[in-house]
Amino acid sequence: MTFLDWLQNDTAGLLTLAAVSVALLLMMIMRLRLEPFIALIVTGVLVALVAGVSVTDLVGTPIKASDSLFETGFAGILGHIAPIIGLGTVLGAIMERSGGADALTERLLRLFGPKGAPLAMGVTGLVLGIPVFFDIGIFVLAPLVYVAARRGGRSLVLYAMPMLAGLSMTHAFLPPHPGPVTAGGLLGVGMGWVIAMGLLCGIPAWLVSGVWWGSFIGRRIQVGVPEDLPGAAAPAAAPGPAGSARDTGDSDGDTSGGGTGGVRTAETAGPQTAVAVAAPPSVALISSIIAVPLVLILAATVAGVTLPEGTVLRDVLVLLGTPAIALTLSVLLALYLLGIRRGTSMAELGRISGESLRPVGMILLVVGAGAFFGKVLQTTGVGDALAGSMTAIGLPVIASAYLISAALRIAQGSATVAIVTTAGIIGPTVAAGGYSQPQLALIVVAVSAGSIIASHVNDGGFWIVAKYFNMTVKQTLMTWTVLETILSVVGFAAAALVWAFV
Repeated sequence: MTFLDWLQNDTAGLLTLAAVSVALLLMMIMRLRLEPFIALIVTGVLVALVAGVSVTDLVGTPIKASDSLFETGFAGILGHIAPIIGLGTVLGAIMERSGGADALTERLLRLFGPKGAPLAMGVTGLVLGIPVFFDIGIFVLAPLVYVAARRGGRSLVLYAMPMLAGLSMTHAFLPPHPGPVTAGGLLGVGMGWVIAMGLLCGIPAWLVSGVWWGSFIGRRIQVGVPEDLPGAAAPAAAPGPAGSARDTGDSDGDTSGGGTGGVRTAETAGPQTAVAVAAPPSVALISSIIAVPLVLILAATVAGVTLPEGTVLRDVLVLLGTPAIALTLSVLLALYLLGIRRGTSMAELGRISGESLRPVGMILLVVGAGAFFGKVLQTTGVGDALAGSMTAIGLPVIASAYLISAALRIAQGSATVAIVTTAGIIGPTVAAGGYSQPQLALIVVAVSAGSIIASHVNDGGFWIVAKYFNMTVKQTLMTWTVLETILSVVGFAAAALVWAFV
């Protein structure tokens, strides 16, 4: 047997090929600074060729390529997630520009009082984090955190950590964010179950990492609010910097596009904040628009389980609860209630929507390339070999999913790369395991939890947090990195606990 035959046919050879492919991927991203989606394509092509996949099977022919690994790998996942991510991005942009975050925060600060201000900031991050990407949430809420810290006269860390935990939890565990949507699409689980299990596992993780850890570390690390941070000097001043890079905790350039920070008023609002010139929308209205897609998707999931096929009620609920349909309805509500009814023209709303969608392309490219890489691993038998090895050592699939995702995340910093690569590796095990939808959703939670662990210097989110909350690298490692690790570990522990009962 030649070395090439060993790589292509022997279990040990296939496992070696898997290890080399992941090492090559990490080297291209970390050392060569290659864009992740390019690195994933290059790695996928090389692995396929070494594993003996024919050129025709890999890329098709000049006449027909629709059945090739390359096109089916890309298209299979993008058809599922592209509408969800796009609609969720537009919804978040409209809500962010409406001033809803300011109204929500002010109401919660009044409700909880001065002593409960850290918890109020945490709840704000939790609610606003559902439709708004992580980094945009920081840009919008940071000035409000500065105000709360100044009023309370305590460390900025005490108010920032609960808010960051809320934003990070929703971004990691709940649709329409790219991480859980991608993992759910790759592993074939309904979004209703992802939402249900994401909430079930994510809320305890937020309480421990944001409320408990935030309170603990916020009393031990003193950080003031300097005058030169964006939005710190004047809470009612003009917007802060535009969107930067984080996708569930990474530097893939995933943003909702053109996010702005600061509390907006009629005097300071420019053309970029035309939606927010009127009085801020009510908290009830903002909460209702956020709840619409979640309720519809969950209702469709329940109807699919409890109602017989062919009934009118079941068909209606399933139609309205299809994630793309549910989000479309929510976006239409937001366009009218937060835009048109408040005096914003359709031209302005169209401009805001278009701006928000520009950076989504990078997310979709990374996800598509990752799905292609995963398809290659499955086709070549690498995934089956790894699945058999995991079964042989008795490691449950949910634990394997978490550990693989966590290792990839720590090594290269990108949550999206960690998610799509992990899903490709464990795909054969999941497909052969006959798991129920709740179990598949818990595997999605495990993969997502692993993808946010130990945010450090190779993660764009690490530097955003350090900059916006006036912390040194050491302080950021002691606060934010530990918070993300607790959020990851508790989220996975909750998923493993629920796994024992479903």
